[in-house]
Amino acid sequence: MKILKYLIAVLITTGYARMVYGQLTPNAKVISPPQNIYSKQHVYDRKPITYANVREADVMWSKRVWRVINLKEKFNFPLYYPTIPVKDRKSLFDVIKDGALKDSTITCFSPTDDEFQVPLSRSEIEAILVNWDSTHQTENPENPGEMITSPIKKEITSEDITKYWIKEDWFFDKQRSVMDVRILGILVVTAKKTENGEDAGGDKPLFWVYFPEIRPVLANHDVYMRHNDAERRSFDDIFWKRMFSSYIVKESNVYDRYIAEYTSGIGALLESEKIKEDIFEFEHDFWHY
Repeated sequence: MKILKYLIAVLITTGYARMVYGQLTPNAKVISPPQNIYSKQHVYDRKPITYANVREADVMWSKRVWRVINLKEKFNFPLYYPTIPVKDRKSLFDVIKDGALKDSTITCFSPTDDEFQVPLSRSEIEAILVNWDSTHQTENPENPGEMITSPIKKEITSEDITKYWIKEDWFFDKQRSVMDVRILGILVVTAKKTENGEDAGGDKPLFWVYFPEIRPVLANHDVYMRHNDAERRSFDDIFWKRMFSSYIVKESNVYDRYIAEYTSGIGALLESEKIKEDIFEFEHDFWHY
């Protein structure tokens, strides 16, 4: 009788152990400890803040500008890292790419179309994100010692993204008596590469995305905050609160030209700062103290 009870106890213990480690059935999952002391739901359930309604009659002044966010600047690192997705965070590029290719929640547009009139198909997006190195050499398996050309596939990843271009409108709303800004689109930019993957110098635009469309997606992905993990902001918060460093490369003008087309070097930087200052002073001049 004691032997029978012992065998039953052994069988129960073994079955429980298999259940825990996923060996009882092929579909059983390993029970892993929780990664947080509480369940994080705030960011995943968030919705973007609704824009205030703006009437044409209330817009007394407006200016359209194009600016560049350089991801090499330390202040912009939250948009660049992590280059490889981790459990609770992705880079901005991975969020956009997954929304375009996996979830079909984001529409991409031609890199030359900042008016958002030429949408790209899924196959066109995949073609943009994949390069082939036609200079790659490998050993011929049928003739050891002989090197032959064997093209390899190189996909653009988050690590390859160097800049984001932003198209936005600044305007003064007399109904609310505020200077406001609305981002219209984001252009994803990478560095130009040669066929063997070396830096060729210059930028290569990949595609535009329409910012109002992607805001619900950005609102559900949080960003690393240096001082407090419990108060992480979303990507939408980063753009809403203007928590990025940038410089202006173009303003609306009669020639429809970029700053680089009529000045360069320190002159281009000073022209960019002058445009920023003009926008600030325009708002400031409305008030009397």
